Amino acid sequence: MEVEKFFAAGYNGSKRFTQLDVPTANATGFGAAADDYMERGIDLNEQLIRNKPATFFMRVTGNSMINACIHDGDIVIVDKSIKAVSGKIVIAVIDGEMIIRRLEKTMNRVRLVPETPKLSTIEVGEYSDVVIWGVVTYVIKALG
Repeated sequence: MEVEKFFAAGYNGSKRFTQLDVPTANATGFGAAADDYMERGIDLNEQLIRNKPATFFMRVTGNSMINACIHDGDIVIVDKSIKAVSGKIVIAVIDGEMIIRRLEKTMNRVRLVPETPKLSTIEVGEYSDVVIWGVVTYVIKALG
């Protein structure tokens, strides 16, 4: 009986340590049903980022999008490769300043709509200096 091997520390100081190096015991004689579906963990880059070279993280300042649950201090993930369509939350550059707003496109006009009644909608004219920089795909917020 090799009891020492079972109770030995799984980590030997190597940087090549993996979850498979941790010894486990099976007291019932049968494996758990969940063992067949074990994964290596959650990689948020794989889950949240579609196009790595075109994706940026930005911290929001201000309360222009509070009704869309985007608050001051939240982090937004912005993908520049996604087409900005009506209804999407976008990062726009107006006169060199980045703002976050909901894009509203109709047949003959484009508007940047805040999600708070305290701010007014920005009408984008034909000769306006407005560039849609990227589309917000996710919001990361701290709780508490």
